[in-house]
Amino acid sequence: MARVWDPDPSAVFVRRLGRSAAELGNSSADDKCPDIWQLSNGDVAVIGRDLTAAYAGRLPGEVRLGADERLVVIPGNMLSAAKADIPDA
Repeated sequence: MARVWDPDPSAVFVRRLGRSAAELGNSSADDKCPDIWQLSNGDVAVIGRDLTAAYAGRLPGEVRLGADERLVVIPGNMLSAAKADIPDA
């Protein structure tokens, strides 16, 4: 069965949403860093720590992860810093 939404792997990174992890004190400049980016097709890429296995047995009942999906965690202050860059629906 086809999904209603599929990511477009040809989309490119356009702009960071919010501030970098280093600017927020979540990482040093040379660390691998969490991040949030808008893609050329309007989708959003989130780079974070893969905690799929850690949360798998305790997801809320209405949360489903597909076999090709991962639960990624980023610092809360990164999403708060991106709020001004995220358009209203």
